[in-house]
Amino acid sequence: MKQFEMTGFARDLYSRIRRKFHITIYSLFLFSMASLLLLLGTFTFKLLLSEGSISTCFPRLNRFSPPSTTSSYSYILCNFGFTSFPPHPSFNSSSELKPLIGASRDDDSVWHSVTDDRELMRRAAMVRPNATKSLGNRTPKVAFMFLSRGSLPLAPLWEKFFMGHEGLYSIYIHTSPEFIDEPPVTSVFFKRKIPSKPVHWGNVTMVDAERRLLANALLDRANERFVLLSEACIPLFNFTTVYNYLINAEQSFIGSFDDPRPTGRGRYNKKMLPRVSLADWRKGSQWFEVNRNLAIEIISDDSYYPLFRDYCNPPCYVDEHYVPTLVNIISPEHNTNRSITWVDWSKPGPHPREYVKKDVSMALLNQIRQGSNCTYNGRTSSICFLFARKFHRSTLEPLLRITPILFGFNE
Repeated sequence: MKQFEMTGFARDLYSRIRRKFHITIYSLFLFSMASLLLLLGTFTFKLLLSEGSISTCFPRLNRFSPPSTTSSYSYILCNFGFTSFPPHPSFNSSSELKPLIGASRDDDSVWHSVTDDRELMRRAAMVRPNATKSLGNRTPKVAFMFLSRGSLPLAPLWEKFFMGHEGLYSIYIHTSPEFIDEPPVTSVFFKRKIPSKPVHWGNVTMVDAERRLLANALLDRANERFVLLSEACIPLFNFTTVYNYLINAEQSFIGSFDDPRPTGRGRYNKKMLPRVSLADWRKGSQWFEVNRNLAIEIISDDSYYPLFRDYCNPPCYVDEHYVPTLVNIISPEHNTNRSITWVDWSKPGPHPREYVKKDVSMALLNQIRQGSNCTYNGRTSSICFLFARKFHRSTLEPLLRITPILFGFNE
């Protein structure tokens, strides 16, 4: 009897131990699975965060946010459609658009960190002129594009020029990549530098910088006119006069003429045939002004640009021939064949005259402003130049003194 009781007790004990062992094993299994899921979740979250997909699925309401650059992977995650594809091609992560920090102007400009010129040109060319119809009654703007080595020594004069006209202009500055200084946050030039590359006088990098400026300005659909300026340029009239002159112009302003001299036709290279002939060859001022259609044509060109890059080298200066020749070939009827930036080439040499402090007077500026006649929208006009160069930094003080007369207002 006792033996039977011991046997029953042993069986009961064994059954309990076995049941607890199974429960323990099952609990450990559940704990392991939960831990694994937690690790996978953490890894997935970090992966999405690193690729920017979290912000794509749950966007923040930010007026300066760039267009969505959703990749195929994040698009599937957000929409749970494993056979879906993104509505637009994904944008290269190395050149993702990012909003401008500290932007103070009320515009929709897309500021970015794009360093790949081909991607930048492609992106800008997609913003076609007909897209501006969606702007409704919004006022068109003029893009002022400054090509400079570093700071703008005549910036205080330009500050007075732009003052009170916010919303009618955009500013873009191409400097040496090593130049990192910024003007005060209250300046119209604050945070207006675009991603830039080194520029060397006399070679194709000068044209590369011009195309880079145009492409950046084209990203803002409100920009309708595009004027290229240097750090040595000054405005000859007040903003209202300049704005109305450009916005109402029926053609672009690109110096383009047939120069029979060695410094003109003599620079032509027969290796450009058959695409560019001697009859097509033109020379003109580097400082141009174009409308939106021509700006897109210039940055989209991949037929003529390689020829100038390869066969126009000193003593052929590509910045004096590429744009004038290109426009003469593709759209001569849309160009006035004159520049609106006055330069004194009366002295022989590779560079124009540079004005210094003692040269500045209202008489000099009036001579530049009113000393010529030209055609504007089919009619004769005495206003032919809106800007002038080359003014040394020492001219700032006398220029500021005559600003009330120059711009027609009292300080």
